[in-house]
Parts: sequence; C-alpha cells; structure tokens
Amino acid sequence: MTARIFRPAKNAMQSGTAKTKDWQLDYEPEQPRIVEPLMGWTSSTDMKQQLTLRFETREEAIAYCERKGIPYQVIEPKEPARRQAAYADNFAFRRGEPWTH
Repeated sequence: MTARIFRPAKNAMQSGTAKTKDWQLDYEPEQPRIVEPLMGWTSSTDMKQQLTLRFETREEAIAYCERKGIPYQVIEPKEPARRQAAYADNFAFRRGEPWTH
C-alpha cells in the first residue's frame, strides 16, 4: 500500500491552473483491474483507489503518511518552460515568416 504524493498537472482542456497548487496523495493499486465479462465494465476490489487526499504543502502530506505509517514516494513537479514574448514581436521585421492576412 504505497502512496504517491504529487502536484497534479494543469488540465489540458483549459488555460487555468485551478487545483494545481495543492499536493495530492493517491494510493498505488494493490490488485489489477478486472474486466467484467457480461457488460465489459472495468472494476476493482481495491477501495483505496477511490481515495484522494489533498494537502496545501508537501510537508503536510509527508507528515500525514509518517503519522499513519504509510510508505510513500514523492514525485516532484516539472515546471513548464516559459518563453518570454512580447506582443510587439508579432509585428517585428526579424520575424521568421512574413506577416500576411
């Protein structure tokens, strides 16, 4: 029953960064998922896969795991590479491709 502590990534469908500042604790699956033969649904008997805990800081999540005796691994977030660009660069003469309408 290992837990993963991580910061969730930004939603690809939206430009906002909601729910990405908190740290999240998820449990690793103990058993593989089972495909139900009649309907084809995927199910599992592991109820801890449904549990998600959110913490404001990484230290709070680590302290929770240590207090409860849960083995954990911390996955550090990868910060996105930001390219500094100005609006005026769209109209610059050094632009790689010509400006057309």
